[in-house]
Amino acid sequence: MISSLNTSPVFSMACRQFERAADLLNLPTDLRERLKYPKRAMSVSLPVRMDNGDVRLFEGYRVQHHLTMGPTKGGLRFHPDVCLGEVAALAMWMSWKCALVGLPYGGAKGGIRFDPAAHSQAEVERISRRFMQEMIPFVGPNVDVMAPDVGSNPQVMAWMMDTYSNHAGHSVPAIVTGKPVEIGGSLGRLEATGRGVAYLVKRYLEGAGYKMGQVSVAIQGYGNVGSQAALGLSGYGAKIIAISDVSGAYYDPSGIDVHEALRYGHLHKTLDGWNGAEKITNEELLELECTVLIPAALERVITSENASRIKCKFLAEAANGPTSNEADRILEDRGDVEVIPDVLCNSGGVIVSYFEWVQDIQSFFWEHDEILHKLFSILDKARYEVECQKETLGVSRRMAALTLGISKVARAKELRGLFP
Repeated sequence: MISSLNTSPVFSMACRQFERAADLLNLPTDLRERLKYPKRAMSVSLPVRMDNGDVRLFEGYRVQHHLTMGPTKGGLRFHPDVCLGEVAALAMWMSWKCALVGLPYGGAKGGIRFDPAAHSQAEVERISRRFMQEMIPFVGPNVDVMAPDVGSNPQVMAWMMDTYSNHAGHSVPAIVTGKPVEIGGSLGRLEATGRGVAYLVKRYLEGAGYKMGQVSVAIQGYGNVGSQAALGLSGYGAKIIAISDVSGAYYDPSGIDVHEALRYGHLHKTLDGWNGAEKITNEELLELECTVLIPAALERVITSENASRIKCKFLAEAANGPTSNEADRILEDRGDVEVIPDVLCNSGGVIVSYFEWVQDIQSFFWEHDEILHKLFSILDKARYEVECQKETLGVSRRMAALTLGISKVARAKELRGLFP
């Protein structure tokens, strides 16, 4: 199959990962094609009136990778460089992630090409609502459920829920997850991805014989996921020695006050001007000597150029696709870096999104401790399965996780057959 998606380097990266896993599983060609390419890939134009009265056209995307095991599920990112191929890659990874941890979902992802920081809240609201309006024929609690991602947040989800609910004529909280608790959001959802990352890192470190008080951590990306991972790991006793955002990176070998950094970031929108640590570049952060390196921002930040200079013992992928295929091979050949792959490492967000969806459908809500207990239980089960697959097949942890997720989706498609 020839697709314009193949021109995207991120989608090509996801496809190369898939093909390696498919070779290990000996999947037939016709099934590979069905598994690889998305069920639906949509591009929509969004005419929106700006605060000054001008009408500006924005471009939005939504990709639904497969609907074999249930509705599709995935975030919506706001970023000036987002494109259809990137969204398709993220949707594919979400498919394997959901299957790996046992959720009844296919993967989806969405994006709007704009920088929310360059717009007023009123303009962001109008852009968000217009996107949901365009998506109404293609989404629903049993079709496709959105969530926050890079650049979006619970308030955006509230506007989108309201837009869909006005169309339906009644409140439909299950149309999105990651929304405020007051309108059907789940306790624990905001911190779920970062807390899941911290928990898995702790479990892997303990399994390798590390004491948390002797662990140093560098985190590239101090948004919601990175900051929550920092809070979780510092709570376990680890020392956070570096953090970063769009303003640059900040390093203190004696340890950073993560709470103070978070307060400063909330107050000033970025860490620009923060004097709590030495200013370094994001590139320098990635090459710091540390126990754990956590890329928690965008894709492809660890490349063939810097992979040989990574000095961590564990690479915990809180972002989606932060390690390029070439870098992955370099790290595999090195053999001295334990990679916790994205499809496992950052799955806490979609797990608690699933909990939120279930609670909305039942109109029955759970306590915070119950949610975290269920989250950690699912992560432990997935981690155990990945380690067993890694040993059985004699492959990397990434290939173990991907083959598990892909094989579950492949089996579901085989059981359902091909509708004439």
